[in-house]
Parts: sequence; structure tokens; C-alpha cells
Amino acid sequence: MTQRGASAQRFERALQWLAWAMAGLMTLAAIAYALDVPRRLSLALYTEQYLALILALTLGTAFLKYPAFKGRLRLIDLACALAGFGAAFYIALFYPVLVNELVYRPLDGKIISVVIALLTIEAVRRATGWGLTVVVAAFMLYGLFGHLLPFAMSRQLLWDRLFIYVVADTNGMLGLPLMVASIVVYAFILMGQVLQASGGSAFFNDLAMAVVGRAKGGAAKIAVVSSFLFGSVSGSAVANVVASGVVTIPMMKRSGYSPKFAAATESLASTGGQLAPPIMGAAAFLMAEFLQISYATVVLAAVIPTALYYFSIFLYVHIHATAQGLTIPEDVEIPRVRDVLRDGWHFILPFVILIGTLFWLNWRPELSALAAAGSLTLLALVVPYRGAKPSVRDLLGVIPGTGFGVVEIIAISAAAGMVIGVLNITGLSFSLTLQLVQMAAGNLFVLLLIAALVSIVLGMGMPTVGVYVLLASLIGPALVRAGIDPIAAHMFLLYFGMLSMITPPVALASFTAAAISGSKPMETGFQAVKMGWVAYLIPFMVVLEPGLVMQGAWQDIAWNGAGAIAGIVFATGAIYGYIWRPLRLWERAALIVLGIVALLPVQVIAETSHLPNALALALGGALLLYIRRPLAMA
Repeated sequence: MTQRGASAQRFERALQWLAWAMAGLMTLAAIAYALDVPRRLSLALYTEQYLALILALTLGTAFLKYPAFKGRLRLIDLACALAGFGAAFYIALFYPVLVNELVYRPLDGKIISVVIALLTIEAVRRATGWGLTVVVAAFMLYGLFGHLLPFAMSRQLLWDRLFIYVVADTNGMLGLPLMVASIVVYAFILMGQVLQASGGSAFFNDLAMAVVGRAKGGAAKIAVVSSFLFGSVSGSAVANVVASGVVTIPMMKRSGYSPKFAAATESLASTGGQLAPPIMGAAAFLMAEFLQISYATVVLAAVIPTALYYFSIFLYVHIHATAQGLTIPEDVEIPRVRDVLRDGWHFILPFVILIGTLFWLNWRPELSALAAAGSLTLLALVVPYRGAKPSVRDLLGVIPGTGFGVVEIIAISAAAGMVIGVLNITGLSFSLTLQLVQMAAGNLFVLLLIAALVSIVLGMGMPTVGVYVLLASLIGPALVRAGIDPIAAHMFLLYFGMLSMITPPVALASFTAAAISGSKPMETGFQAVKMGWVAYLIPFMVVLEPGLVMQGAWQDIAWNGAGAIAGIVFATGAIYGYIWRPLRLWERAALIVLGIVALLPVQVIAETSHLPNALALALGGALLLYIRRPLAMA
């Protein structure tokens, strides 16, 4: 090896070490702040100082983790990392002074604001691609030049005022999204990292295999259950696909499922993890803060929509397996539930601690997550699973690993704060709300269709967190102003933001699963849409009938839930064309109509009684008995 090559290797190792150090420091800072260590040490810190520190470490780590250059040009990555770290750390150090001086737009405030804004946009581009990057850049350009547009809904702003407000104000980058991501979401990602390092993903796969592995079509059902279990911890669709799909997709293919079907099943099940209680995804914590409600209320609101989502996938998989006669390969050993729980009980205890402290002791979410992570760490060191225990080094690796894992979410949250800042300082948020309400002309259904379309378009290629923050800022106020229950309105936006992960032309979860299965990405995306058809109706159902998000009398909640389940059974069988036997054309048509009527709250849409829903349930049940009869007589 030449001297130049050796020097290049040493330089690359030094950059990797620096990235690990920054990521580790970020996690330690997050743990210390969640445990209120600064106050215990009598250090008076603004929350914004902590957020600026996390942003500094994130920018430093991002440019080293996602390099854009090679060779000597890696110095540019290092320069960007140091500049981003230095500018944000400057705010962390001098925020108590800057907070009183920024209104006068001092030179140092101008410089650091421009540096942080530009480097945050570039960090988002490197971490997530062009989707969110273009959106943030467009909003910044609108803040600078929007007053020149013929449809301008804002006043002229000085460039320095815009950048300082967007970067350093609590209504901008140092605002709600970054605060939730840096404090609450960080702790739950730490818990997920500990769970994965200690063998939790293997336990979830084994548990799913033990519960449904012996059922008809067991391989696909294992994928659904394991992705639900792991997705409720990871809260990331793509991460869930990668963690579960490498095991479940090959198993489904060996069982006779086509690569397209296997990938679609995994992407659907993994995407739903972002709505799966008790942890859900990062967007759920943001929803709680946006609406100023407890996280427990958000979790409760997600129970029925999540149950309907996974029931529809499970049912489609069951019908497909029945129609095709698919079973799990004989050489796959199915463990017993009792054995899995006996060997992996220590993976369940942290969830008991999490739920108990969060819902009964009313601890802050970040403290509950840290308690669960701490208990799991201790148990993993002394209790083996499958005869193996993680080493101390493996668990220590979680500290920098979590830092690397949150870089994308922190960068997205900072960028989302920039968008919110532009909306606030230009007055665009208020103007857009009025424009959307006027566009709908008082028609709630039209407003919901507009919101759904915008949600899917904005979500193309963007992570769910970024999509939800944008939608909650742009469209959320219009939905609430139109008289929709706030929880239902935000659940509508969260759901459609999530669905962008499986909806072509840019469906990140579907495309990731397709890469594992070897299927064509677009075909996989459309297969996922077909299988998950009910997911596109649930948001409308939630808005029209808030009982589905636990808002209302228990009788209404039970009635709406039962009607939705029956409607899913009718319509899913009709879409596939099989329930116990192949369906005739008139049977499929009748079941589709009866399923939609049973699903939707007709009493709200047509302002009638529950009679249409009741008739649909009765007629659908009678038709199922008719379909079943020839099989029973045979």
C-alpha cells in the first residue's frame, strides 16, 4: 500500500471515529436531559440550548454518516460537519444572550442562521433524498420572494429577518417538532435499539411463528404478526421491512407465495407499525403535542383503526392461502408458544414497565421509555435467549447506534420547523386555511378529498414524520375549522401520510420489500394498494364517525367497530373473489355494495338512522350463509 493510500485510510478512520463520538455524545446528552440531570446539577438551561446541542451533533454526524464526496474531497464533508456543529453549538452556548439580541439582527445571528438553514437542508437531502428537500427549499424561497407572486398571500420580508426567525425562534427550527424528536422520540428509539441488540426481533419472529405458524397460510400470517410486533417498537416502516422482511419474505416465497405478494404483505404489515400501539411512530408524539393532549389519548384513538388495518391484511392473506392451498414448508420447525414465552419472558417485562409507568403512573413518555430500556439492558445481560446473551460491548454499541438512528428524524424535524417558521412569519398558514375552506365551498367530502390527495402527493418519497408535520401545519387547521373533531382530523392526516409508504409511484416500504423479494417495485406497490384497500377508507370513516377513535358513547364505538369488521369481511372477499369457494359475479357485486354500506357511517353521510348499516349487516350475513351452504352440503 502506498503512503498516500495509508494516509487516506487513516483519515477515513478518523472521520468514522469522529462520527461515532458525536453520535454517542448525542445519545448521552438525550439520556441526561430526559433524567433531568442539568437541574439536579443546578445548571439553569433553556430547552432551546439542549435542542441546539442536539442539532449541532446531528449536523456534525449527518455529514460524516452520509458523505457526498470521496478521496481528498471528503474534506468538504468534514468542513460541512464542523461548520454545522459550530454554528448550532454557538446557539447552544450563547442562547441566553442571543434570545434578547436576535430581534436587532446582529451579524453573528445572520451568519449562524444562514449556515444552519443551508446545512440543515443539505443534511435532509443526504439523509432522505430530494422529496422533503424540495419542499423546504420551496417554502424558504416563498418566504423570500412570495410577495412577488400574483397569488401572493404574504408580505415582503427582509432576508435576514426570515433566516433568523426560521432558525432561532421557538416558532421555527427550535420549536415543537425538534423538541418532541430530541426528547421523546429519542428515548423510544433508544429502547428499540436495545431491544434489537438483545435479540428482540428474533423473539418477535419466534412468537409470531408459534402463534400463527400452524394456521393455513402460516408464512404470510407470521409476517403480519411479527411486523406488527416489531413495528410497534421501531415505528419506522422501512426499518421494519428490513428487520422482519429478511426472514419472512424468503419463508413466504418457499411456501408458494409469489415474490410480489410476499413483498406487498411485508410492506403493508410493516407500514402499519407506525400506528400500532403502544409505541407507534414518531408522528404520534407530535400529534399529542400539536393537540395538547396526553400520549395515552393518542394511543387509545389508534386502537380501532390499527385493529381494522391489520384485520384486513390478515383476512386477505387467509383468503389467498385458502384459495391457493398454501401452507408453511414442512421443514420449518414451529416452536410452541409456551416455550417461546418461557425463554423470552424478559422481552415482555419492559413492555409491562413501559405501559404501567406511562398509563397508570403518568410518567413522562421519555422516562417510561428509559425505564423500559434500562430494565431490558439489565435482563439481557443475565437472561439468555436461545442460549445466547448480548455482550456488554454489543449493548454499549447501542449508545452511538441510537445516535446514528435518530439523525434522519432530527434532521427532518428541524426542516419541518423551518417550514412552520415560514408559515408563521408570512401568515401563509392562516391564508391557506381560508383558501382550502373556500375551495371546498362548505362541502366536507370535497375538503377531505383535497386533503387526501395533498397528503399522498406530499408524502411521495418523504418519511412519515415529515409528511405529518407538513400536513398538520398546512391542512390540519382547515379540517378543524370545518368542524371535524381535532383528534379525528389529525388521525386522518397521519393515516394518509403513512399510506404514502405503500402508494406508487414512490412507495418506500413497498420498494424496499421488493428489493428483498426480487419482485418489480411498481407491481409490488399496486399489489399492496389492492391488499390494503381498506386503509384508504379508514381515514374517511374516522372523520365521519369519531367513535372509531374512541370519541363518543361506548355503544356507538362498539356498533361502528362491529360494522367495520363485517364490512371488511364482505368487501375483501368480493375484491379477491373467494370466500370458501370462488364467487360468482353477482355475489361479488352484492358483497362489495353491502361491505361499503356496512363500513361507512351512512347515518352521518345521508343523515338517516342506522337502518342502512343494519340491513347491510343482515343481508351480508345471509349471503355468506348462502355461499357457505354448498360446501356444507357436499
